Formats: sequence, structure tokens, C-alpha cells
Amino acid sequence: MRSQRNWAELIPHQLTSPRPARPPRPRRRYRPQTPERTLDAQDIVDDDCLTLPDLGSSNILVYLWNASDGSTSELVTIDHENGPVTSVCWAPDGDKIAVGLNNSEVQLWDLTRSSLLTTLRGGHTSRVGSLAWNNHILTTGGMDGRIVNSVITRVGSPIVDTYRGHTLEVCGLKWSASGKQLASGGTDYILRIWEMFVASSLHRLEEHRDTVKALAWCPFQGDLLASGGGDRTIMFWDIHIGACLDSLYSGSQVCALLWNKNERELLSSHGFTRNQLTLWKYPSMVTIAELTGHNSRVLFMAQSPDGRTVASAAGDEKLMLWNVFGLLELAKPAPKANPEPFACSNGIR
Repeated sequence: MRSQRNWAELIPHQLTSPRPARPPRPRRRYRPQTPERTLDAQDIVDDDCLTLPDLGSSNILVYLWNASDGSTSELVTIDHENGPVTSVCWAPDGDKIAVGLNNSEVQLWDLTRSSLLTTLRGGHTSRVGSLAWNNHILTTGGMDGRIVNSVITRVGSPIVDTYRGHTLEVCGLKWSASGKQLASGGTDYILRIWEMFVASSLHRLEEHRDTVKALAWCPFQGDLLASGGGDRTIMFWDIHIGACLDSLYSGSQVCALLWNKNERELLSSHGFTRNQLTLWKYPSMVTIAELTGHNSRVLFMAQSPDGRTVASAAGDEKLMLWNVFGLLELAKPAPKANPEPFACSNGIR
């Protein structure tokens, strides 16, 4: 009797064997070589102690330009007696903006109504060059060395706390994501760490050898702070113990710092001689990319709420928008022959 054969024996072996799973396509970052857009920042003050551009949650740039539809409008005009504007900072709700002035006052504006909500007076005796929000608390830093916390409510804006520790101008302010610690830097070369409602600073850090302006709290490690300044050095601090973990000599003035919210990367802006933005891989601090285009030191950087777009402003009266933290795409297999260069409409290769 003829034995029955298994149908599987008639099928090629490679068809019956399970196929190995395909490895995921590698993901590649396409870095911008040029800004996506360049705007005029006419008469911007070339002063590394000020904090001028900022991006709100509505993607509206302080320089009266709406990133959603490209429209422009005028919110407020400051006269010469009270101006110029020395700092700006959007409130977390995206509906209010704080404006620090040269005359020691701080104005709070309602964007939806284009109206002045209140003016804070008496907290400072000279210009207000730095601002930072912590929920409903507005923190201001002045040339007088004072740091003032004001509770912003509908019934008034009383001064609730004053920190005294800097002997010269406070030019950098950043609250941690938890809202529990405040970092401040000054022209006295000192970096201080404060706690809410505690009059004396938690740490007094003296390792910098020049003005400390650039401050950035790490989004993936709450007790890690990056700082930079006129000594051309970027330092990393463990705020829990108040110790410097590492430092990097960048070769030029460090004007501003921003962390990537989605990758372990740090962006720094610089002064003479290249006036560039440098993207670093953390913690190795290997240079990933350098972005050039400004003709003067890049004093200011601001990040959009989604973390992708960075606005940079410099003394050359230009404001540039970079998609430096975005542009994450699947890398396509290389063609077999005669490949043509990949190019996007925005000039990114």
C-alpha cells in the first residue's frame, strides 16, 4: 500500500519555516542647515543681561508675529521715558505676558483683550532684566540684585517674597519643572539655588568665572541643571548635593541653553567668533550639529511648547526659527544606483 505523503513535504522548506522578524527601520534625524524663517528684530537691545524673545503656548512670538498664520499685530508701545523693554515672558496659560521695563516696573498684559491687567511697582529700584513663571507666581530679577516673587491674582498682585543674595544684576532665572527650586545667575559670577518661601539660598555656586546667564533644567533628570556664561564654559550641576558633575569649555561666550524634550541633547547659543547654535549629545557632549546664520552673538533662545521649534535672536537684529529638535523621520533604504540628493521644500537636506 502506497504510504500517504505529508503535503508539507511538497512545499519548499523556506516557505514552511517561520520568517525572521524584520528589524525596525533606523530612525534618522535630518538637521536644518538654514533657518526655516528669518524675521526682523529691529532695534533689539544688544545686551547679554536681558531676556527678550519668548514663545507662548499659542505659538505667538513676542515680536508681534503669530507662528500659526504669519499675521502681525501691535500689543503695546512703551514710551522712551519708561522703556526700553528689558525682558518678556509668557504666562503658562498662554493668555498673559509679563513685560519688564527699564524703569524698574513690570507690566502684565492680557493677550485676548490686548489690555493692561496690572503694573507691578516697588519690587525693584532699577531695570528688570529677567523673568520666570511658576504657575501663578511671577518671579522677577533686577539690576539691583533682588529677586521678587509676586502672586498674580484678579484681586491684586502683592509681593510675597524677596530673595537677596546677588550683589550685582540678576540676568538669569529658571524654575525647575517641579516648581520647588529656582536657579538664578548674575553678573557677580554667582549661581544660586533657592527654595520657595526660604529667604536664604540653598546653594551658592562659585565655579563660573564670568556672568552667569544661561540656565536650563534637565527634563529627564529633575535635579540636573546646566549653566553657562561669559567664561565660555557649560557646567552641569547636581542640585541635590550642590556639586558640579562636569564642565565643558565651548570656546566662546555661552548666551543661552535649551534641552531637547524628547532626546538627550542640549542646544547652546554662542557669541564671537562664529555666533552659532551648537547641538550637543548628552552626556558625552559630542557635537551633533552647528547652525550658523547670525552675524552677531546669539543672545537669546526660546522654545515652542511642543519642543520642536527654537527661536534665536541676536544683536544683528534678526530673529531666526529653527526646527532643530523636530524633523525625526524613518530612514529609507538606499537606492541601488544613481541616487539623487534628498531635499525638502524648506531647504533641509
